[in-house]
This record gives sequence, C-alpha cells and structure tokens, in this order.
Amino acid sequence: MKNPISSPTIRRDEASSSADTGDKLQQRNQPISPPHPMIKASAKTNAARILDRLKLPYQVLKYDVDPDDLAADSTAAKLGLPPEQVFKTLVARGDRQGVCLAVVPGHAQLDLKALASLAGERKVDTVPLKDVQPLTGYIRGGVTALGTKKTYPVYVDESMLTFDQVAVSAGKRGLMLWLAPQDYLTATQATLGPLARL
Repeated sequence: MKNPISSPTIRRDEASSSADTGDKLQQRNQPISPPHPMIKASAKTNAARILDRLKLPYQVLKYDVDPDDLAADSTAAKLGLPPEQVFKTLVARGDRQGVCLAVVPGHAQLDLKALASLAGERKVDTVPLKDVQPLTGYIRGGVTALGTKKTYPVYVDESMLTFDQVAVSAGKRGLMLWLAPQDYLTATQATLGPLARL
C-alpha cells in the first residue's frame, strides 16, 4: 500500500503522459484521497456547502489550532504538506475597485504591485486586521474566498495549477478544504496571475 502522504506533492508536470483523456475525466469524478486519512473531518462549513451545491469533489481536513501561531506554513506542517501546497487568503483593498481577495502559497508573501496590476488598480494594500471579519465574515486563520459576506473579486497565484490538489481554508480555524485547483478556481471564479513573492 502506498503511503498516502506522498500523493499531494505530485506535480502536474510529473504525471505520466500516457494516461488518456477519458481516464483523467473518470479520475476527476472519484473521491480525492486526503494527505492523511486520520485528519479527515465530517464538519460542514459554508465554503464546503458551496462546493456541494456545485457538485465539486473535496475533502475536509482537520488540524490542531494554536491561536498564537496561525501562519500558513505552520498549518502546512500540521497537515504534513509542503507550505507551497497550502494556500492562504488575504483581504486587500484597491484605490479604484475596492476590496478583493488574494490567494497565495503559504510560504510566500503577497506582491502588492503584482496584485494591483492584475486587478487594474493603481495601488493596493492589505486591509487592517480589524476590518477582515466585518468585510468577509471570517476571522484571521479562517478566511476563505468561498462564502464571504459579499462577493469580492478573487485573484489566485498561478502556482496553484502546478499541483493536482491543494489545501485552502474551509472558513473555520482548524479546517481546510482539500481539492483540485481547477475546482477551486471554478467555485471562486478567480483570476490567475503571478502574485507570490518569496
């Protein structure tokens, strides 16, 4: 039996080119194996319900929360995943279009100039922490682009597509969604671009 922890780190460009299109489509309809079977959770959040409504496959992963360490790379370590495969959602505000959400790998920082360019803004800044919950309905460490209080434009770092599955917040501290990048992009209607700065 293969170690389930090995499957999340397989990148698309390492996949076998011999699989035909029909096989890939069939695989997309199969349940996604989470990185570790012991951290599956049955909890449903608004974000998970949106995926259910769209009939997009996912798993909910659970991890222990440390209120003093909500960093995405710490979450990745608890899940047994590389930080570049765990994506964090940041709330930003532009001087023209207003509030937007930026989704970048856990080990990276948001490139504000790149976000401004992608969003058609002259200048963008992340919002103060005190404004995150009023704007999104989520608290720090549980922000997701799915099920926010209002619908905001979502911008995702293009590196997400280098993975077969990624982890994003399920909208609650301690819970992550494990799903295919394309399904996440479909659900959030996101725009892809180079947003990460290492």
